[in-house]
Amino acid sequence: MTQMNMLQAINNALDTAMGSDERVLCFGEDVGVFGGVFRATSNLQQKYGKARCFNTPLVEQGIIGFANGLAAQGSVPVAEIQFADYIFPAFDQIVNESAKFRYRSGNLFNVGGLTIRAPYGGGIAGGLYHSQSPEAYFAHTPGLKIVVPRNPHQAKGLLLASIHDKNPTLFFEPKRLYRASVGDVPDEDYRLPLGEAEVLKEGTDVTVLGWGAQMEVIEHAVEMAEKEGISCEVIDLRTILPWDVETVANSVLKTGRLVVTHEAPLTGGFAGEIAATIQERCFLYLESPIARVTGMDTPFPLVLEKEHLPNSLKVHEAIRSSVEF
Repeated sequence: MTQMNMLQAINNALDTAMGSDERVLCFGEDVGVFGGVFRATSNLQQKYGKARCFNTPLVEQGIIGFANGLAAQGSVPVAEIQFADYIFPAFDQIVNESAKFRYRSGNLFNVGGLTIRAPYGGGIAGGLYHSQSPEAYFAHTPGLKIVVPRNPHQAKGLLLASIHDKNPTLFFEPKRLYRASVGDVPDEDYRLPLGEAEVLKEGTDVTVLGWGAQMEVIEHAVEMAEKEGISCEVIDLRTILPWDVETVANSVLKTGRLVVTHEAPLTGGFAGEIAATIQERCFLYLESPIARVTGMDTPFPLVLEKEHLPNSLKVHEAIRSSVEF
């Protein structure tokens, strides 16, 4: 075990993957000598050379189009989008090419070795163009996997699993936690399962569900709730697509209540899909309406960032309201 922050864990995962398979390449804007804007790829070019870790032009559609071509020819590309907000110029390549390559050819060819890394979310005073959470846009697209880690241990294990998965994967990294989250990370190659949620804490009164940076928010909210005698079951979804319906449904069948929180705006956010599915599965067992604690339906503000974000006080209030309904 080594103590790492999330950036170091991601860098270590890339190093591990590149060291074990010469087909693995990483590229994006400034990822070479500079190591990317957050330094997630530091020292990889020096270790593996410019042919396997290199800069690209500032053109996201080109980055993913190039990655699709590499993956289709048997390489294992790990493409970085500098901020998740700038993934939208590549939207066509991701949803119309990456996600559909295997399907349209009847599995004669695919881009299953593709991984796309992108830092997402608020909390760094990034304003409207450096703070968005776009996971729900892509969750509407069959053929992709979407993964969001909550801490360094999860980041390394889930990133290695994404790189080795046989499906194109979007790996959204909570940039607010890049240097804030520190923990023990195994030195060896290990992979955590994709498509499986993790029950972090068992409880009987209410299920509280989130992913990525919101898990830290949930932890503080649950601490407040438990001081009031409310028993919370906490679940980290980890994978948005495919999401683990069974684990969440079984929890709600036990607790009778569900609070879902994410940073993205309310309307069209992935919490809505979760709420619809769980009410279908658990309707007769629900003791209160499913609650969603999310960002606001506005562009992400700079000055009012703290008001916009779904913080621990908002999540705590939703927990209490659900139990007292």
